[in-house]
Amino acid sequence: MRFYLTTHKRHWVRLTDVPLFLKSEHFTSAAKLDPARGPYAVDSGGFSELQRHGRWTRTPRQYVQDLRRIWECVGPYDWAAPQDWMCEDLIIHGGTAGPNVFAGTHLSVGEHIRRTVANFLELRSLAPDLRIAPVLQGRTIADYEQCADLYERAGVDLRREPTVGLGSVCRLQSTHQGAAIVTAMAARGLKLHGFGFKTLGLERVGHLLASADSAAWSYHARKRPPLPGHTHKNCANCIDYAMRWRTRVLDSLPTWQQPFLDAA
Repeated sequence: MRFYLTTHKRHWVRLTDVPLFLKSEHFTSAAKLDPARGPYAVDSGGFSELQRHGRWTRTPRQYVQDLRRIWECVGPYDWAAPQDWMCEDLIIHGGTAGPNVFAGTHLSVGEHIRRTVANFLELRSLAPDLRIAPVLQGRTIADYEQCADLYERAGVDLRREPTVGLGSVCRLQSTHQGAAIVTAMAARGLKLHGFGFKTLGLERVGHLLASADSAAWSYHARKRPPLPGHTHKNCANCIDYAMRWRTRVLDSLPTWQQPFLDAA
């Protein structure tokens, strides 16, 4: 299993060989991109897009152009997420969560699933040479089964894909429902990536995942004083804190999981 450290600091690719997970939008506005020292994967930024706009503002062709520039300038990435459609209530219905305002797509879960599969097929048609991973979306086990079946009917053999993303599970990861969804999809023989997994989720279902990413270190740092000798207000953007957090997470997992999680 590969454990990606999620960050919005794109220059970290030149500072560490630890696997990183970065949004494509953090690369697109840069005039100069640094080559990566280690492995990394690219997030499409779908949660932020749908939160702010209730739709995708970048066309699939524009996204492919972004991915191609990242590949050529930063180096080959492990995989990139498609422009998928998350199925959380706030994404669909809109509303507020603390200071965050969600526009809402006002579409059904079934339509989100259909659009997720359709986008992947379009991206693969536009750029069959790029490593774009299919993502499963849904809310219940039946939804995820429906999504997987749609891929299969479209000729995508998910069992042969090197990575299959598992979306809309991060807020359920430590619950029985979340564990049941991960278990059901893993039973299909898929190499699953868990988006936004935290320690409790990894402890529960980490052994069923091929990879996972987490930005929880930044939230933790925001609630704590900076590390000794650090002059910033907190370490929410600090690579030293992120690396120490990653080590603590790996050390806290059951010993039978650690060698797989720590592998770069």
